Amino acid sequence: MQLSGRFLTLVRHPYSSPVFVTIFRRLAALALPLLLAASATAAELKIGLSADVTTIDPHFVAAQPNLTVAHHVFEPLMHVDAGGRTVPVLATWRNPDSLTWEFSLRKGVKFHDGSELTAEDVAFSLERPLAITGSPGGFAPYVKAIVAREIVDRHTIRVRTAAPHGALPQELAEVMIVSRKAARGASGPDFDSGRAAIGTGPYRLVRFARGSHVELARHDDYWGGRLAWDRVTLRIMPADPVRTAALLSGELDAIENVPSADLARLKKNAALRLEQAVSWRTILLHLDQARDRPPGLASKAGKPLEANPLKDLRVRRALSKAINRQAIAERVMEGLALPAAGVVSPSMFGHNPGVKPEPFDPEGARRLLAEAGYPDGFALTLATPNNRYVNDEQVAQAVAQMFARVGVATRVEAMPLAVYFGKARGREFGVALLGWGSLAADLALRSLAATPDPGRGYGAWNWSGHASAKLDRLIEQSLATVDAGKRETIAREASALAAAEVAFIALHYQVATWAMRANLAYTARTDEFTFAHHFRPR
Repeated sequence: MQLSGRFLTLVRHPYSSPVFVTIFRRLAALALPLLLAASATAAELKIGLSADVTTIDPHFVAAQPNLTVAHHVFEPLMHVDAGGRTVPVLATWRNPDSLTWEFSLRKGVKFHDGSELTAEDVAFSLERPLAITGSPGGFAPYVKAIVAREIVDRHTIRVRTAAPHGALPQELAEVMIVSRKAARGASGPDFDSGRAAIGTGPYRLVRFARGSHVELARHDDYWGGRLAWDRVTLRIMPADPVRTAALLSGELDAIENVPSADLARLKKNAALRLEQAVSWRTILLHLDQARDRPPGLASKAGKPLEANPLKDLRVRRALSKAINRQAIAERVMEGLALPAAGVVSPSMFGHNPGVKPEPFDPEGARRLLAEAGYPDGFALTLATPNNRYVNDEQVAQAVAQMFARVGVATRVEAMPLAVYFGKARGREFGVALLGWGSLAADLALRSLAATPDPGRGYGAWNWSGHASAKLDRLIEQSLATVDAGKRETIAREASALAAAEVAFIALHYQVATWAMRANLAYTARTDEFTFAHHFRPR
């Protein structure tokens, strides 16, 4: 419209005849749609991400920030919708028998280099996670159940499991399909540079500037149809105030993980709109139950303890009772959380509604500590990231104060995620905060609470070293059940047992919030993922 206005101003002086006015108006009317069309094809979306992205390699570490970017460049065989249901993406599937899964690939799907997706690419992608070394928590557990792969034809592949494995579609929803030609022999730097980052996703990788941003360009041959955005920039902005300020200034079009402190202000801003959903993510505490002298645990005088108090169920229960989850949800999280009981949030498969959050009971906590032989308490260090989850450091500080009130002197050690995960995987912490999102309770428990067994892919994120033969059996039985109803019954039983054993302390389920310009629309996702291709102009 500005162009039209300028044209009309020019014709009034000195060319003020009605003929000239009519001609220029017609020219402007013709030019404006062309300019708008050009603008549409060059549309750019800028999104502020709340956590660091460490690599573009989609098989190196199963961390959500990396997966967020991966889903733009690559695609899995199937994915989940905004509500957490598994849906086909690159393939449909069927079970010829209880041990066999046959995947029929979508035909005509093109990689970014123009080559066609085939069953060979899928077979390679399902094997590659097993060959990854040095990962702090990779994707091998998601493909461990597969014992054989058979390429039937160019667009059909069958995989077999040693035993019935009902969770396979949910697991493979996390495994990206890469180009065999581009990724064979490739390492992390090859993906980060873009050389090996050849996927079928809606966007091509243009540049990965670690710690700063990811630049993406539209994949013109994308099978899913024309995309609204020609270019996408994913800005890495872990600092909450910086992310909010960038949105308010117009530097960004949308942000994820809206800080609770800014929620009320953004809601009142007519130029913005918010979308929210109860997240699949459970914020929890891992308590080292394996070692005799975990890091950070000592007497209040700083001397070594004779035994590890966290091995005692009474101590773990005491610490859980000491936590006022409702206060954390209302005050620290400012309404962006629900008190947690089990390993997955209410909308997820296997959530057990019969498991209730541990009641806040400081007196009961003190009694349990005394029964366990710690009437005067002890001291511990609680480690936490300070730039990954909503108000993560503040939550840890609140928990530390609550522990102190029952006699457990607690120091908080907070650090950036890039440092934190490496230390946590190196078992440098005795008590550590973690956020975990999963489509199913049995899958979450396999990673978080099963007895660590790298060969089977069990306990990959079990920082506590919790070991329970009964819990392991329930997890195994659940995952081996193809009947969804029976599987969920067993998964709920496993969730209840993990809570009873205090395999970890569940704190709260996050509420995920996105803020965006008022002329944009986005369907809030329970899995917290932020996808540029799901943003739409209103």
